[in-house]
Amino acid sequence: MQRKRTFNVEIDSMTSFDVSTRLSDGSTDPLETAIGVYVTVHGHFYQPPRENPYLDAIERQPSAAPFHDWNERIHYECYRPNAFARVLNESGELLGIVNNFEYLSFNIGATLMSWIERHDVEVYQRIVEADRKSCERLNGHGNAIAQVYNHIILPLANERDKRTQIRWGKADFRSHFGRDPEGMWLAETAIDYPTVKALIEEGIKFTILAPSQAERCRAFSDADWQEVGGGQIDPTRPYRCFLNPGDHSSPYLDIFFYDGPISRDMGFDTALSSSHHLAGRLGQAVRGDHRPTQLISVATDGETFGHHKGGTEKCLAYAFIEEFPRRDWTVTNFAHYLSLNPPTWEVELKPVTAWSCAHGVDRWQENCGCGGGGEWHQHWRRPLRDSLDWLRDQLIRVYEEEGKKLFNDPWAARDEYIQVIRDRGNLSKFLAKHQVQKLGNGERLDAVRLLEMQRHALLMYTSCGWFFEELSRPEGTQILRYAARALELAGDVSGVQLEKGFTKRLTSAPSNVDCFKNGAEVYRQLVIPAQISFEQVAAHYAISSLFTSYAREERVYCYTANQLDYQAQRMGAVTLAIGQLQLTSEITRESRHFIFAVLHLCGWDFYCCIQPFTGRRSYTQVKEQVFETLAQGSAAQTILKMNQTFGEAAYSLQDLFAEERHRMMQLLSQETLTRLDQLYTQVYRDNYGVLMAFHRDELPVPRELQVAAEIAIGHRLLLTLRSLEQDMDEWNASLMHLGQLEAISTEAAHLRCQMQQPEAREILQRLIERSLWMVLNEADLKTVEPQIRRLERLVVLNGQLGLGVSIAKSQEAFYQWLNHKPVLSSAMRELAAKFAIVV
Repeated sequence: MQRKRTFNVEIDSMTSFDVSTRLSDGSTDPLETAIGVYVTVHGHFYQPPRENPYLDAIERQPSAAPFHDWNERIHYECYRPNAFARVLNESGELLGIVNNFEYLSFNIGATLMSWIERHDVEVYQRIVEADRKSCERLNGHGNAIAQVYNHIILPLANERDKRTQIRWGKADFRSHFGRDPEGMWLAETAIDYPTVKALIEEGIKFTILAPSQAERCRAFSDADWQEVGGGQIDPTRPYRCFLNPGDHSSPYLDIFFYDGPISRDMGFDTALSSSHHLAGRLGQAVRGDHRPTQLISVATDGETFGHHKGGTEKCLAYAFIEEFPRRDWTVTNFAHYLSLNPPTWEVELKPVTAWSCAHGVDRWQENCGCGGGGEWHQHWRRPLRDSLDWLRDQLIRVYEEEGKKLFNDPWAARDEYIQVIRDRGNLSKFLAKHQVQKLGNGERLDAVRLLEMQRHALLMYTSCGWFFEELSRPEGTQILRYAARALELAGDVSGVQLEKGFTKRLTSAPSNVDCFKNGAEVYRQLVIPAQISFEQVAAHYAISSLFTSYAREERVYCYTANQLDYQAQRMGAVTLAIGQLQLTSEITRESRHFIFAVLHLCGWDFYCCIQPFTGRRSYTQVKEQVFETLAQGSAAQTILKMNQTFGEAAYSLQDLFAEERHRMMQLLSQETLTRLDQLYTQVYRDNYGVLMAFHRDELPVPRELQVAAEIAIGHRLLLTLRSLEQDMDEWNASLMHLGQLEAISTEAAHLRCQMQQPEAREILQRLIERSLWMVLNEADLKTVEPQIRRLERLVVLNGQLGLGVSIAKSQEAFYQWLNHKPVLSSAMRELAAKFAIVV
């Protein structure tokens, strides 16, 4: 039988290859009837929640440099490249762009998906669109499956937490993809029969497991079981797992077992070294026993494709559109294959298992050795879990006792709270449905506090906290921060103080790091300092207001700041600002009213005081007294008056949130850096001839002179790029600046200067993207060609300066535009070549 394959490039805003198969001899279509070899590649895309529990934002993570945090770094290396996977020729030129999510079976963790939605809406839309297109291609069965909400180990969860994790996972999935999930990925594929029961009762049709998790299997028609406990189960067919093994009348969950050896080779060996090699490796799993159909399925961390193994998203893309169809393999997903080929075999699972632990689920509760490194132990795992279990049970009491006063059914309210987590604007509608009676403002606040307490009680079980070798790692610290927020909220609602009992239990969790000793010290040193009060948010606002022109209403992380009054006065080098501020948490809706006074003495020296607002008369008196003291010309007396008025508690630059502190440090350093730039420029000018002589004679250049040259030229480069960005719409001025940049580039090349200028790289990237947009949206052929030439010069300049500017987004936009234009001018063809696009 011959299949005729056609590869169509869609001409729309979501350009990608669309593989369709039709049969030239009229025989059965494998998309409609199970026949032949099917291939499913599953990517488990997930990042642990990293948000500060008080700010609902990820703070800067230096280890992810040059990116802001690890989510951003992995997004750049993996999630976006898979949404825009390149198909390249031997010269590295672009032949096409494939949305890998159209062909991958995938799950994306709820917290990660929300992050992508917030930070890169274009990629988010590509992922959602990919699922829709896969539904259209595969008879209504989309590539996306759900995941338990925040990656907790379900066999170790109590029954309520199991259900909430599944229900939140389903609801979150529905909010993104507009349909109910057919399958669900389990954190670490951890499963036991109570988990199977929960999945069945919550309407999940199938899940994906490692072959080592099966105990025995048999065909429906067979009486005898085949023992497969060593991972020998045949992964080319689906299996039915009956809740009561052997009882075919009992409820069931269908299970796919991925091919273990090939999946390991993808993650840890050379299976992804090329598309041809990947197809060959998959082909080794095809059974030649004349069965009418079989499924070759593999599963691995989605981050393998681009992050763990750089560039392998390209391998996948070409495999999907060329290598697999060339072998007459049908690219499918688990739900589609299940619809064509329901199980004819049943499986019995081992009692409790996971894919990353050889000891059941002990990696998340015992010192089993999994995840260890060197001489470090994991004796902390059991005390950590016991401490969290104790806290969870205490929080259950608080929730039930206080919740019954506010909710018709507290646990039903928790299950549906995901609607508010996904959209805080749903709070009023949610409370109207679940409240026992119309709630006053204080009761509404307590209701949200209780639900947030439960949300953090679930987040504190995120599996990553146990996964590695040490409790004080960021993952362990993060789950303790969630625990701290949960017990704080419990105290706010009920007055119950749980911190002392919790930290006492954490002393039994020994750390491998001498300065921590145990979990209680980790909590004291890394968790408590990260807690943030309303007063700290007010101090942050007050200090940063000296360098930021805040609007009357401003968002500060997850707080709304309403500036009710603000006045600043300057006396010599000293600046004093006094204001009145109302802060409202966008999460709990708690609101606090403050007055503040902040004194900037000079440089890094700030002094800030905060006080609750007690009335307009009192505020006016405070303002007059402090400003009058400053007018007398004494900073010391002003600080004394602030102490007398506000109390001894004071805040400094160190109390700002890290992002703003770093920004202000850069601003405060700017004057010094400008002086240094001028000094280095003078050194460079005075020694230019000497430098050229060293380079001409190919002698080692004195480091001091080379550094002076690089700083001076880099400073001039940055200033010129800023001018070009400002004057981009002024044609003559932009050409003048561009000529200056080309001269700077030539000078830097002659002196072999390395341009280490992150800001220059960002500006040049924006200039290229903006110039391309102008070219692609210019209708006048007479004016577009000069713009093309200017853009070409920018692209060439990028290569000459070696700034490392990414043209990925420009290339994607240009490629999509090209697919709308059947006829191209020679100028546009030349420009496409500059962007390494084959037309």
